[in-house]
Amino acid sequence: MSIHLLLADDQELVRSALGALLSLEDDFEVVASVGRGDEVAPAALAHHPDVALLDIEMPGLDGLAAAAVLAEQAPGCKVVILTTFGRAGYLRRAMEAGAAGFVVKDAPAEVLAETIHRVMAGERIIDPALAASALAAGESPLTARERDVLVAARSAATVAEIAAALYLSEGTVRNYLSTAIAKTHSRNRTEALRFAEDQGWL
Repeated sequence: MSIHLLLADDQELVRSALGALLSLEDDFEVVASVGRGDEVAPAALAHHPDVALLDIEMPGLDGLAAAAVLAEQAPGCKVVILTTFGRAGYLRRAMEAGAAGFVVKDAPAEVLAETIHRVMAGERIIDPALAASALAAGESPLTARERDVLVAARSAATVAEIAAALYLSEGTVRNYLSTAIAKTHSRNRTEALRFAEDQGWL
């Protein structure tokens, strides 16, 4: 019996290579392939994959947000996050989004195939070194709103623009930025943003 797979990665070359690689397995069949996070749930509802392999950084929705949508709209589809970024914060957020597996892209092909089989068997698979790193790093100190404000600050937006985008007052935005800067032990919002991204908190 074939295991039906959905591939989601914004790089077409990566998707094609991954699809070709997985198709070498006798029991894998790629039934859908998308390049945007907001295309994941519609593709899953249309093609009924058993497992969705999601990259993290995609337009529309990132892979972690797409995983959360899948958990709600297609709970029968198991999610494996497949990413270049083996960051502890990403792992923690992936688990919170209901992902059954987390594999970095430089893992050997046989590790990915084994992960898919074990996830289908009901296991939750996480790279051991990454799991240890996540435990050592602890939880993100940022609140959801502090994270929202830092994400909005990515485009070098002014405080007024961030406030308008998030329907907050400028004073509230300044307060959130100040606490985020303090919690990341940074000197300014640019440093805070970079640190939070490096930790996988955003």
